[in-house]
Amino acid sequence: MSSSYTPFGLRPVFSPMGTPRPFSGQIKSGYATDIFQYQPCRYGLSTDSGSVEGYIVPAAAGERLIGTFMGVEFVDSTGRQRVSNFWPAGTVATNIIAYFTTDYTLVYEIQANASLTIASIGGQYDINSATGSAPLGLSSTGLNVASSASNAQLRVVGLSAYVDNAWGDAYPIVQVQISEHQNVADRAAY
Repeated sequence: MSSSYTPFGLRPVFSPMGTPRPFSGQIKSGYATDIFQYQPCRYGLSTDSGSVEGYIVPAAAGERLIGTFMGVEFVDSTGRQRVSNFWPAGTVATNIIAYFTTDYTLVYEIQANASLTIASIGGQYDINSATGSAPLGLSSTGLNVASSASNAQLRVVGLSAYVDNAWGDAYPIVQVQISEHQNVADRAAY
């Protein structure tokens, strides 16, 4: 599994506080960027273009995160109720409800774009992109190993328990927590 790079985004695995539950918010009608399932996301800021302050938007490398995008429901321009695992760019709709994670203790899994060792536990890294597949609606975001810093978006907390997934593999799947969360102060690497 870890010998090929096929990133799947930031997938929630478990919460030390109990069952991972999505939170709801909004996406601005007509928002012109795809938001894929398991793509890291954030609340829009006043400095963002397009008047998206307070709305859910995809997060880029280096930006603070609120969590990961889980899906959306909305009423399209024909009046039909839609439920989708991703937000198609430019969709004009009403009654938009976006689902995303917000729990800062939540543990996610993500595939690294290079090898990591057990010494990487506690290390922090940024994501490598905010992309995905529009036909499938799934994120293709991975962990950018070259972005190691004392403060970065994600902190490695373990290795995911999959067959053929081990420290030192070319592209391991690791467990992470958000270390640059929009709702809490930064937590430095250890």
